[in-house]
Amino acid sequence: MSSPATTPPRAYDLRAPRAPDTPVVFASPHSGRCYAPAFLERTVLTARQLRSSEDAFVDRLFASAPDHGAPLLAAHMPRAWIDVNRAADELDPALIEGLPRGPRNPRVASGLGVVPRVVSGGRAIYRGKIPAEEATARIDGIWAPYHATLARLLREQFARFGQAILVDCHSMPHEALDGMVSGRRPDVVLGDRYGAAAAPRIVDRVEAAFAEAGFAVSRNAPFAGAFTAQHYGRPAEGYHVVQVEIDRALYMDEATVTPHAGFADVQARLARIVARICDQARPRGGSLAAE
Repeated sequence: MSSPATTPPRAYDLRAPRAPDTPVVFASPHSGRCYAPAFLERTVLTARQLRSSEDAFVDRLFASAPDHGAPLLAAHMPRAWIDVNRAADELDPALIEGLPRGPRNPRVASGLGVVPRVVSGGRAIYRGKIPAEEATARIDGIWAPYHATLARLLREQFARFGQAILVDCHSMPHEALDGMVSGRRPDVVLGDRYGAAAAPRIVDRVEAAFAEAGFAVSRNAPFAGAFTAQHYGRPAEGYHVVQVEIDRALYMDEATVTPHAGFADVQARLARIVARICDQARPRGGSLAAE
């Protein structure tokens, strides 16, 4: 088998709608599950441990997007290999050979740079460091094509509709909210970087769609949005990003990384939410249409 560092696999899967009639784009940057044999041989973790950082099955949960006029872009490679929701320069000198220490970045320092050093729970992926050339190959072969396609989709939506709305789809460990909330525990956390990534009217309608489907929703804590929201969200220019984090316990067994009996119900509810978001954004006076 060729080395992943020299012959990268495909960067993403893109499902385009037959009739693109809404300015919405859906993306799933962390649901990739192509664990190359060479990666599994090199890591000190088991496949199940590696998958603890994966937003498992999120692409399946939002699979109805093309049926409602919106493209669905999903990363093909796993987050443990390359994290496309990080900036390309978020490089970890504790992992990558030859990198000088730079200004402190909390995400990088914790091992969660663009090429991750750890998975959830702070478990190290490798024994020792990896060559700088390998990190560069992952960025050039996976990160760059993913973002080139995402940027193109958003430009096309803006050119066609006068605005672009990105729904960036994620899942969160159930324990992520332990001790951080009062009252009803949220099922979904929406992130708009405290208003910097999307106009309030956009986020209000997305929140209403989730709430009307029976989900408890909160905003921005503890997930306000990372690189994608920060980089693409320019509401004053007509580019809006809403990050969606769904409690994994609602649809999967986190210990075994398998869907449980509630998966079909969550998937069906999300299909209704996707339909509503897409419909409201259509340029015919809908609630999300440009004002």
